[in-house]
Amino acid sequence: MALLFGFVTAPPQTTASAASAPSDTTFRNPLNPGPDPYLTHWRGNYYLTTTQGNSIRMWRSPSLGSLLTAEPVTVWTDTDPSRNRNIWAPEFHRFGDRWYLYYTADDGVDEHHRLYVLESEGADPTGPYRFRARLAPPNHADDYAIDPSVFEHDGRLYLAYAGINQYQHNGLNIAPMSNPYTVSGDAVALDADGGCPEVREGPEFLNRNGRTWMTYSTCDTGKPDYQIWMMSLPDGADPLRPGDWTQHDGPVFSRADDRGVFGPGHHSFFRSPDGTEDWIVYHAKTTTTFTYTDRTTRAQRITWNADGSPNLGRPLALGATQDLPSGDPGAGTYWINDDGRASGEGTVTYTGSWNSGTGCAAQCFWGDDHWSDRAGNTATFTFTGTRIALLSVRDTGNGIAALSIDGGPEQRVDFHGAIRVGETLQYLSPRLPYGRHTLRVRVTGEHNAQSGAAFVSVDRAEVYTR
Repeated sequence: MALLFGFVTAPPQTTASAASAPSDTTFRNPLNPGPDPYLTHWRGNYYLTTTQGNSIRMWRSPSLGSLLTAEPVTVWTDTDPSRNRNIWAPEFHRFGDRWYLYYTADDGVDEHHRLYVLESEGADPTGPYRFRARLAPPNHADDYAIDPSVFEHDGRLYLAYAGINQYQHNGLNIAPMSNPYTVSGDAVALDADGGCPEVREGPEFLNRNGRTWMTYSTCDTGKPDYQIWMMSLPDGADPLRPGDWTQHDGPVFSRADDRGVFGPGHHSFFRSPDGTEDWIVYHAKTTTTFTYTDRTTRAQRITWNADGSPNLGRPLALGATQDLPSGDPGAGTYWINDDGRASGEGTVTYTGSWNSGTGCAAQCFWGDDHWSDRAGNTATFTFTGTRIALLSVRDTGNGIAALSIDGGPEQRVDFHGAIRVGETLQYLSPRLPYGRHTLRVRVTGEHNAQSGAAFVSVDRAEVYTR
């Protein structure tokens, strides 16, 4: 099945040459096509959830670099019509010998979003799970609420979420909990700064250096200015006393126009497999257009400032080559660029006349791509591995391509998009026996009724060797 979604990239930060061997120590974003990511590493695997709509799915992989090709496991669906629609922002936490999965859902009406928690039946993060409770502070017993998270402070457990309060419709609220599935008192509202008035959501927590650091997303996630702000609470202070929280001045993670990254937010934190590094996982877009589509999951390492606060840095360009987290065993991946450069054993050849150039800039890997609308023209990637992903520009003037593996049956893939975005994952091959293979991309000259032309773009192939 073709996967169609969009993301933008700038030339990767790498010194790899066309003759270099595939590196087991690096990876490139995206990790997943979904938004609202939550990720943790546990007992040799990364586990990831993103917003999927009417179910909760989880991806598991031993390496961050192979999460994109991991097969999802559906860990929860619900038959209760009051809470089986619009399931958003799941995240999972371990308390004792069980996992607790927190999420928001409704009956098909957005204003009916409420908070829920599941409990695992065993020690596996993928479940099975059973429904445990609805989470409802007494003073907001039947109010709109989304984005639940939990945190421990001075040995006590608290629920944080976005919901109705005197400051925003989506404002930050904190309530006490007596255990992972029971709210034990009223919620208090925090008057958090955010650079725009409408949203304070997706709270997440780091407890380090004598403080609890709460990061949260502001603005509307459809905007390119969606961004992350921060408050903190010293050890020994009371999370339920708003005056004990200190507001950090200004955003701590925001758009990077020069890198083609817009609307970075709704995030979580995880540690490297060996526990020595801290990382952020977040979603971002590749367009300045107001849209809720094209949000993809990315990750990058964070550091710590001299005053003990987290330094989230700037969002990296999609496709930038990064070192894997410390202790990650490696994914065995490499790339093939449209101009023939590769970081492993791979080539690309063309038949017919193709346009090429660097006009796509930050929307293309290495800043260049090839494109053609001539029926019968082909681009053929030759690679050694077990799987290949094709990434390129989706645009309003793009048409339909026919793709085939090793000369087999063709699969039609529509490269058209309502807005222009680069580095879209256009196609992900089935798993193949390890060895030498080909992926042929044939221009059909056809396009759907919404497209203005039949161009097919070729930019980057990502090859998996395991």
